[in-house]
Amino acid sequence: MRTSRRLAAGLFVLPLLSGCFASSGDDAPASSGAAEGARLRIALPFGPTENYSPYGQDAMLLSRLGVSEGLTKLDANGTAVPALAESWSSENGGKSWVFTLRDARFQDGEAVTAKAVAAALTAAGKADPAPSAISGVKLTATAEDDKRVRVGTDEADPVLPLRLSNPSLAVFAPKAYAAKGKVDVVGTATGPFALTEVDGDTAATLDRFDDYWGGRAQASGVTARFVSDGTARANALRTGDVDIAESLPVAQVSSLDKDTVHEVNTARNTSLYLNTRSGAFRDAGLRAAAREAIDTSVIAKGAYEGYAVPAQGLFGPALTWAAGKRVETAGRARAADPDGTSITLATYSDRPELPEAAQVLQQQLRKAGFEVKLEVRTYTRLEGDLLSGRFDAAVFSRNMMLDTGDPVTVLASDYTCDGSNNLSFLCDQNVDKLVAAARAESDTAERQNAAMRAEAAVLTTDSVIPLVHLKLVAGIATSVRGALPDPYERTLIGTGTRR
Repeated sequence: MRTSRRLAAGLFVLPLLSGCFASSGDDAPASSGAAEGARLRIALPFGPTENYSPYGQDAMLLSRLGVSEGLTKLDANGTAVPALAESWSSENGGKSWVFTLRDARFQDGEAVTAKAVAAALTAAGKADPAPSAISGVKLTATAEDDKRVRVGTDEADPVLPLRLSNPSLAVFAPKAYAAKGKVDVVGTATGPFALTEVDGDTAATLDRFDDYWGGRAQASGVTARFVSDGTARANALRTGDVDIAESLPVAQVSSLDKDTVHEVNTARNTSLYLNTRSGAFRDAGLRAAAREAIDTSVIAKGAYEGYAVPAQGLFGPALTWAAGKRVETAGRARAADPDGTSITLATYSDRPELPEAAQVLQQQLRKAGFEVKLEVRTYTRLEGDLLSGRFDAAVFSRNMMLDTGDPVTVLASDYTCDGSNNLSFLCDQNVDKLVAAARAESDTAERQNAAMRAEAAVLTTDSVIPLVHLKLVAGIATSVRGALPDPYERTLIGTGTRR
């Protein structure tokens, strides 16, 4: 089994110091003329962990800041819609797709050509480990002519346009790939804002790309700082030092002007992942005991103060189709007596509700008869041990639609034997069989039905215990217009975002 080091929570901790967001020489005042537009000042919780590599979690950061884009993107309903490609069609029974490009330019001035796009996708396919959106998919890309790109897979892939919406498959200019194994994303993408300066993993400066195919952005640029401390992000919004503060801690919401608080239902869950490969939870009976011990309503009301709902499964209310298709679990193991079994429960502090949720779980599991040691670290200090299976259980936050917008893809990534994001180290032949069957479905409704059958099989193993479905709470100053928080956490600002 292979577990990628690129999970859905690459994080960086940076306390906000007084004056950290004070206007600098490159920050235009809010009264700047509309022709130039004021710079946007943004506080983000998770900084780059891989030097802005487009093949890991940093790709999501580049997407949210309006730097990068691929052939397609997701709309509010999770449907693939045009981005760099203006249209596409499938051929050869779904084994190949032809994408017709729109007229666009890279931020270095070069034209976006089919040859450049094919080279970018080929580089992504050769990345090691591969981006999660194409994990297990052998992807080829060739230029048909100057404006058409043929993208092929070994097997029919009915959701390829969804896969190509993933920010890890963004397209960069040819010069970005000059250094073998690395992609230089500074000034080489295609989005409305160009990354022009990076300050390690603490800050980034972006300038407007005036030749963006979608029209000139109204803001002249962006000053982004990465601040793990949620209270510091809220304070910066409150004092006017930032215009947008992403992912506010729910404990801070009541202290903010209600007109600055924006809620969005998301496809993000907080779940308890149980290590099925080693330790106490190799025993299915003890996994069942853990499930029976947990009251998710306490976590929703307490740790999340109502900005979450108790989980009904892996796929929550942001996916409106899921509730009506959910399949009952059957054949779960009978709960065993924990009888003082010692376990280590881990989580990370970068999302401030997670340690509180873990403390609630610690109490509930202790009441059930487990001895529970709790470890809380920043994510960067937790990741290695988490991926090596050192802990018996982990509380983790995961956007279930982040990779492709396709439920089957995330099931394959997170819960199959060869999954690249398998935090429970689950390897169950029935799960793999049902996920494979779901992958073969091309009809949307049937694919969803098959996904829910696979979901039920995963839940039957008790390898993961969904806790709550989350709402995104963003702080947006009343002077800001056109911010773009979305359920898939891929966008935040665009051409119409301004102050």
